[in-house]
Amino acid sequence: MDDSNELVTAEATDLERAAEAALRPRHLEDFVGQPVVREQLSLVLEASLQRGRTPDHVLLSGPPGLGKTTLAMIIANEVGGSLRLTSGPAIQHTGDLAAVLSSLQEGDVLFIDEIHRLARTAEEMLYLAMEDFRVDVMVGKGPGATSIPLPLPPFTVVGATTRAGLLPAPLRDRFGFTGHLEYYNDSDLTTIVTTNAVKLGADLESSAAGEIALRSRGTPRIANRLLRRVQDWAQVRGSGVLDLGAAQAALDVFEVDKRGLDRLDRAVLDAVCKRFGGGPVGLTTLAVSVGEEPETVETVSEPYLVREGFLVRTPRGRAATQLAWQHLGLVPPEASGTLFA
Repeated sequence: MDDSNELVTAEATDLERAAEAALRPRHLEDFVGQPVVREQLSLVLEASLQRGRTPDHVLLSGPPGLGKTTLAMIIANEVGGSLRLTSGPAIQHTGDLAAVLSSLQEGDVLFIDEIHRLARTAEEMLYLAMEDFRVDVMVGKGPGATSIPLPLPPFTVVGATTRAGLLPAPLRDRFGFTGHLEYYNDSDLTTIVTTNAVKLGADLESSAAGEIALRSRGTPRIANRLLRRVQDWAQVRGSGVLDLGAAQAALDVFEVDKRGLDRLDRAVLDAVCKRFGGGPVGLTTLAVSVGEEPETVETVSEPYLVREGFLVRTPRGRAATQLAWQHLGLVPPEASGTLFA
């Protein structure tokens, strides 16, 4: 790829990120869905403001795309602090974490995405910073090395994880509030899509908002992405109005079916049903058959297929349910239809 093509790709990515950021709510009262977490977090923030203290550290868990980063931004905005963003994979040495911590100001919010992937040595430094608001900096090497405590101003860590079970207990216990985000219902997603259409300046009809919500897999990030794609279709090939016909046509072009399954999801089901007789089939074999990495199939496609009842996990591998056969328009073998009906 030449430099001009790379520049265009980078600009397109930046525009996509900017569009995503513009759709994020800035206040907790504007955050749609997650009523339990929203109420709990509201109490934590209001109490801390009344006491004149920084909020307790917050841990947010749940599948990708449900609003963990958005909630971190809202927390920073509500307490009047700056938001610093980093991620577990980006902090592999204590020096990386020390540099981030030493730049914080009082009341700042440090958001650590995928916090379960922090390096062990960085975790131990974070323990001390979260509890005592200080870090110990080693000066020198060998027998002459000395540890100098560096005090930190009070700040709030907001950790996000998609795999809460991988968090070490000592790290998890240092968070004063833990919230788990659930998948959204169609009503909340319709509200999100309708609100964001106004922000995008799109003429969205209610029927189209419902159709987008229905195909969004219970995930606001996907709903926002589909909204922009429907807007693209309406602008280029339609009348500019995002009506039901435009939504259906656009989502067909981008291979998102009525149950929210995309190309990879259908490829997985097709492989299990047609190539392996409904299964069970091992993850590695299944991934090879669809031309993807096992981790991609396991983390991107499989959770939704299992949650919606298209796929089941057995001790011998993945197997298709009767619903999967019906969705593909196929007749299941009698044994498969009996076992997984």
